[in-house]
Amino acid sequence: MAKDLYEEIVELRSKGLRAALATIIATRGATPRKDSAKMLVYEDGRRSGSIGGGFSETEVCRQALITLKTGKPQLLSFDLTGIDHEENALVCGGFMQVYVEPVLPDPVLFILGAGFVSRTVAEAVKPLGFKIAIADDRDELANPEKFPMADRIYLGRWEETFAKLPVNDSSYLFIATRGPALDLLCLRFALQTPARYIGMLGSFNKNRSLFEQLEKEGVSPDQFKRICVPVGFDIGAETAEEIAASMAAELIAVRKNLNIQSVRDAVRRIRNCGTS
Repeated sequence: MAKDLYEEIVELRSKGLRAALATIIATRGATPRKDSAKMLVYEDGRRSGSIGGGFSETEVCRQALITLKTGKPQLLSFDLTGIDHEENALVCGGFMQVYVEPVLPDPVLFILGAGFVSRTVAEAVKPLGFKIAIADDRDELANPEKFPMADRIYLGRWEETFAKLPVNDSSYLFIATRGPALDLLCLRFALQTPARYIGMLGSFNKNRSLFEQLEKEGVSPDQFKRICVPVGFDIGAETAEEIAASMAAELIAVRKNLNIQSVRDAVRRIRNCGTS
């Protein structure tokens, strides 16, 4: 069963899906299952495997869904000494500990635009555990020679490429095309996705006309709060390498479930204090 669960984990991660893995890590006395029994709990409540059934398994499933929301693992303890839980009486007479951990898909950074800054960002982010997907309409740039670190390269007309990108709520997007018209196209697409992160090259003032255009099209200004612009923490980055470093730090913060806007504001205040 454990082997099957591991195969399921590989499959769900490859599909960008999430689940929580519950593992019995300690038992004492009589318990429904012994050490190392495992159960996979999906976002929709489905289960694969079992840790023994009854009240304890029901409670583990409930806590597993909480773990999926918070992204933080939990250690659960169950005293199975006959406590009455209505029809699910725990009468085994033992003790059990269950470790519940989120099984999240590999984070994918979709880089829209295959320029020099994009390549530098890809080089900086790849060692951090992100998969890299490059999208562009220029074959002289969007190719394995220019982006050897890329896990996937999407080449073709932008509208056709957008339809192929498997963006989900665990995805990260970085917009860095060669001009405002393409930036607008990519931004319009990005705001229609559930992407966890949207970063954009260039200052807010430089991109203000893009936001104004989208607002005319009916996009709510509240949507623009999803966009990190300029991309990366405000550390005074100027070179492509510095931009990549500041963006890499920002992506780590998002992956760690930090309040990204609060962190951005705090870094900006610190920098302003240092230059005043």
